[in-house]
Amino acid sequence: MKFFPVFLDLRDRDCLVVGGGAVAARKAAMLLEAGAHVTLVTPTLAPSLERRVAAGELRHEARVFADADVEGKALVIAGTDDDGVNRRIAELARARNIPVNVVDQPELGSFIVPSVINREPIQVAVSTGGASPVLARLLRARLETYIPSAYGRLARMVDGFRSRVQERFATTEERRHFWEHILEGPIAELLFAGRDGDAEQALEKAIAGAELPQFQGEVYLVGAGPGDPDLLTFRALRLLQQADVIVYDRLVAPPILDLARRDAERIYVGKERDKHTLTQEGINQLLVRLAKEGKRVVRLKGGDPFIFGRGGEEIEELMEEGIPFQVVPGITAASGCSSYAGIPLTHRDYAQSCVFVTGNLKDGSVNLNWKALAHPNQTVVFYMGLHGVPILSKELVAHGLSADTPVALVQQGTTQHQRVIISTLKSLPDDVQKSELKPPTLIIVGEVVRLHDKLDWFRPTDSGAAWSEK
Repeated sequence: MKFFPVFLDLRDRDCLVVGGGAVAARKAAMLLEAGAHVTLVTPTLAPSLERRVAAGELRHEARVFADADVEGKALVIAGTDDDGVNRRIAELARARNIPVNVVDQPELGSFIVPSVINREPIQVAVSTGGASPVLARLLRARLETYIPSAYGRLARMVDGFRSRVQERFATTEERRHFWEHILEGPIAELLFAGRDGDAEQALEKAIAGAELPQFQGEVYLVGAGPGDPDLLTFRALRLLQQADVIVYDRLVAPPILDLARRDAERIYVGKERDKHTLTQEGINQLLVRLAKEGKRVVRLKGGDPFIFGRGGEEIEELMEEGIPFQVVPGITAASGCSSYAGIPLTHRDYAQSCVFVTGNLKDGSVNLNWKALAHPNQTVVFYMGLHGVPILSKELVAHGLSADTPVALVQQGTTQHQRVIISTLKSLPDDVQKSELKPPTLIIVGEVVRLHDKLDWFRPTDSGAAWSEK
């Protein structure tokens, strides 16, 4: 994170804007909206600023900048067309520990001004860290469509009842659950429909007459997909952001974890070959215990929970214990990684069927139905198969596939660290050893792999780097 996001209280504070053009006018307007006392130092003024000065909203010093102008100011904005003046203003402000913004030169200042969605008292700030103000404005415009103006009225109504809710509910967790129930339910809908009075009466009743809500725990088995956070479903994102606890494994990419609520507890239960943080039975019991404590638990799994994710075992235990649960499918690694590697799993000219296989059986062996797998016109995708590469190469050839059958290895597919190595069954063991591939790596066997050179479209920015497992 390049900049620390913060909202400053500038009410009745003296602020300085140096410059009199359109940009200075926008910055001055934002400061006035925040309740600041604004002084403009500039020989000439844009018409919009002249009107504000004439109305007494701004104080104007019709001259060039002087060093003493920064003294006693809570915040300074340099918006002149003279780089030398802007640099001097920044140096003077920094020397006095005064926050300073230099328009279009973020490297000179100590803060940048984001694009803002204003739903008073709600404010949403969007920043690209100074990389592209235009992109920030485009993102703001998109967010504007998702945040109705009624959210400001909703926030003001909530603010008026906060103290009473604090008296009614003893713990922070109870208050949070209560407000989530209000903000996601019919009371909020009344306000969105313009029935503010009805909404307030309903909220009065909810506070004064309702019993303490029973906060029943629940478990959500959520497929995190193969790595790219943009591939999450809407439901997965919503549940991530309302969960109290996230239980996750090593196949979950860090950017996906970052989408969870910041105050949610995170519990790592990653499992590697011959190295388990928790046994599967221990994970099952953990989910039951957390739910019985009244927690909303997201069990976050790479790919899809029901495709080699052992989700079925976990919900069996939840059902036996009477724990409510939901299952949210995710894009399985075979689909995501093959797509991002430009390898269609089926193709009219190459493969009319596709088989998903785990290379890691319950007893640790790689004892598979090789005869069924070594089939012409079929794509075979091996999950968790790196350690068994010598065996799968040998057995597929022994059961009828050509030693020249193409194979693709996709490491950390769909992420910016994706690597794709093209090999054959004959050279696969040597290529795996030379390339030093690490899990998660998917193995795709079949003639469709020949399409990679033609259909390879994804260009990762950091090929070869690995994400941390925890």
